[in-house]
Amino acid sequence: MGTPILEKISLIPGKTSKMVLDAPEIAAKAKPGHFVMLRMDAAGERIPLTIADADPEKGQITIVYLVLGKSTALLEALNQGDEILDVCGPLGRPTKIEKTGTVICVGGGTGIAAMHHIAKGHSRIGNHVVGLIGARSKDLLLFEDELRSFANELLISTDDGSYGEKGLVTKLLKDRLEKDKNVTEVVAVGPVPMMEAVTAVCKEFNTPVTVSLNPIMVDGIGMCGACRVSVDGKTKFACVDGPEFDGHKVDFAELRRRLGAFKKQEKTSYDKYLEGVSHG
Repeated sequence: MGTPILEKISLIPGKTSKMVLDAPEIAAKAKPGHFVMLRMDAAGERIPLTIADADPEKGQITIVYLVLGKSTALLEALNQGDEILDVCGPLGRPTKIEKTGTVICVGGGTGIAAMHHIAKGHSRIGNHVVGLIGARSKDLLLFEDELRSFANELLISTDDGSYGEKGLVTKLLKDRLEKDKNVTEVVAVGPVPMMEAVTAVCKEFNTPVTVSLNPIMVDGIGMCGACRVSVDGKTKFACVDGPEFDGHKVDFAELRRRLGAFKKQEKTSYDKYLEGVSHG
């Protein structure tokens, strides 16, 4: 028996959706920073998705995904009332959350949803949470209302200036760090170039930064070694040692290379899937 989909909401039509799943055993133990591994069919691959929210009382978890290839396309083909074959979790190490003062939580793309769960954890413990989210344009922003419900401040940027400040999230971050010397930590979740850029800004101000890494992952429990990353010159497995690490110690160049290792095969698989759908 699979995991029932209780709700499905399209956040960006054809690109990004949110699902609420009936997963009481996972919800009971899920903490900010945890992820789940999903498999849509018996012959399919397993893919990791960070838990965007969890409600242990209702026994529900929320996931948000971007349709990038065949596996996420198979997930997108499911609707409310359907079941996901396998959902395994919570996996990884939870975010280390301590009451320290002002914490800036930066999110980009679908990473905003994952950042949301982390920011909520910081809010619950009593930290002053500054949410900082960015997208190419207003229609691509996610979780604004959810973040406004608890964040002490929410700063927004868009590349085209259609909403909030015009420019990248790193400009907003730099402006804030220049003015606010009380920031104890920055948390960044999103595309690798964004997390790398955020880390570079934090380095200027000698500010601690935590990033959530998204390498290729196969089993999610530390057996296969596919998700290895270099942190402080040492090999770590993102699934069991992370997915969060000190951004100042991450080898982002290696991470980018490894993420691109199977681009050709991924595109071939997705194209064949789309061809089958169009002929079906």
